[in-house]
Amino acid sequence: MQKMQIQPVSALRDYNKLLKEVDTDNPVFLTKNGYGKYAIVDIENYDHFVNGMKLLQELNTAAAEKGYRDAGEVFKGLEE
Repeated sequence: MQKMQIQPVSALRDYNKLLKEVDTDNPVFLTKNGYGKYAIVDIENYDHFVNGMKLLQELNTAAAEKGYRDAGEVFKGLEE
């Protein structure tokens, strides 16, 4: 991974130059008034992020279903 790219939001004025800096392993973070505000990421990374969030949501839903036991309960049952 390359060095983190942090630019002021005003860098969008020359968006062609800015977009050349974005690739799969190199998002560009934009600041507004000195604080992190936006991230420009490669579409492939965005898709991975969205799919990961969907998977986490499905896992949380499955964990909430009746009959779910956490690891502590499983190991406690093995000790008995």
